[in-house]
Amino acid sequence: MTTNETRYTRAKEKVEAIKSFYGNLLAYLIVIPALFWLNYKTTSFVWAIFPAIGWGIGLIINGWSVFGRNPFWGKDWEQRKIEELMQSDNF
Repeated sequence: MTTNETRYTRAKEKVEAIKSFYGNLLAYLIVIPALFWLNYKTTSFVWAIFPAIGWGIGLIINGWSVFGRNPFWGKDWEQRKIEELMQSDNF
């Protein structure tokens, strides 16, 4: 695979990840208010906060990974881990 083909493949994967993130964000912005409305109409216990928080955390982590701001598993971490494993005698 040539350098241009590799760059094209990586760019295409990045665009797909960005599209997926925005689709997830749009679904969150539609579904969570609907859940809160359903919650308001059916009971006094605010159960809709649980899916809002859980999905919100997942959305934040997905956004970090898509836009390269993931403090846990970002590109820097990957590069450091690869170098660490390559220097390890046990690998």
